Amino acid sequence: MLTPEENELLCRVEAKAPMGQLMREHWVPICLSEEVEAPDGTPVKARILGEDLVVFRDTAGEVGVLDEYCPHRRASLLMGRNEEGGLRCLYHGWKMDVKGKVLEMVSEPQASEMACKVKQKAYPVQEWGGLVWAFMGPQDRVPAFEPPRWAPTAQARVSIAKVVVPVNWAQILEGAIDSAHSSSLHSSDMVPARVQSGEATDKNWLRPSTDKAPRLQVQRTDYGFRYAAIRRPIFNAQTHDYIRTTVFVAPWTVLVPPNNLYNVANVNVPIDDTNTCFYFMAWGHPAQTPETETWRKFLGQTVGVDLDTYYRPLRNYDNRFWQDRQAMKAGNFTGIKGFPNQDIAMWVTMGKIADRSQDRLGASDLAIVEFRKQMIEAVKQFQQDAIAIGTAERQVPANVCSYQQVLPKTDDWRSFEGRYIWDEADASAQSDNAYVVKA
Repeated sequence: MLTPEENELLCRVEAKAPMGQLMREHWVPICLSEEVEAPDGTPVKARILGEDLVVFRDTAGEVGVLDEYCPHRRASLLMGRNEEGGLRCLYHGWKMDVKGKVLEMVSEPQASEMACKVKQKAYPVQEWGGLVWAFMGPQDRVPAFEPPRWAPTAQARVSIAKVVVPVNWAQILEGAIDSAHSSSLHSSDMVPARVQSGEATDKNWLRPSTDKAPRLQVQRTDYGFRYAAIRRPIFNAQTHDYIRTTVFVAPWTVLVPPNNLYNVANVNVPIDDTNTCFYFMAWGHPAQTPETETWRKFLGQTVGVDLDTYYRPLRNYDNRFWQDRQAMKAGNFTGIKGFPNQDIAMWVTMGKIADRSQDRLGASDLAIVEFRKQMIEAVKQFQQDAIAIGTAERQVPANVCSYQQVLPKTDDWRSFEGRYIWDEADASAQSDNAYVVKA
């Protein structure tokens, strides 16, 4: 468990909070590219790390991420006109481009040079993997954008479900790295089966084990950590182990063990101290990875059905997350459809910011303990030397991936050559060797 002071250090991200400042040293996912798909389309609001932003795609198709509020009188640019290469404030007609340059001040005299002296805050932007990214850290040292491990090349299909969850980022991430809970909470969706390794159907994920109490082992790294959940397999239990490895890439990414068809990851971006953008990705070969709407339907995260237009869940504590007690009596463990919704129910019932001083942790919580310890150490170190975990030479290497496999007990999971799931017959997509990688 943590002290209240440590919990605050881990969870708080707004304003000058050290954890938020550490996160700003990384390129940050701002929104889905599809949210600003059309040039001169409707601007989108994004609130990231407690900062209000407006995102828009200009006439030429370039995306801007700006301070939401006009530099003139602080009216919201979200209401502005997106036209002819810039975003125009409705109040007095000031117009800014995607770089924050003030193009016009129609309320000022033509001879005025004021436009040359004013600049709207704008962040460097990169689009990749279906997301709009921005660098929100010190603008005098913007690092090169590096593709995330879940979208290593442009050839990969990346399907993303986005959910705005009304809780702190850390309890979502702790759920994402917690392999032990899947055998209980998700037992009706991640089903034991007589398969050789993890497999996917259109309804379930199958796994070759009935073991609900995995043994955990952790390997710390410069970028976060890897850990293995070791279970008894259905086949050859005397000589083999069923290994599921999960990778935590600081500060907010989790590489989840893949199935036989596609790879899985999630990214958990703090909106502010008590709200988080949860992105859940399926990625891999276009022939095997579900399309976006199929993926969202599988997860129970379809806008207009499961989520409102702002990606907020329609299931909530007041309606008991649409829990079906009759289904529970018939054998469904939770009565909640869609395993991310099962997670969300748990995260929300823990409160806006979980009180970790009240935890009673056991052997199955080894990864949780490591996450808390590592991130608190990392933020304290960042306060001393301003070097953030997972940046510069501490970045996650390109050969890191998660995997699940039944291995002989004599094999060390740390040295097993894990591979991303990819159709190896398609050599053209592997010209850069991006999908044949060591764990």
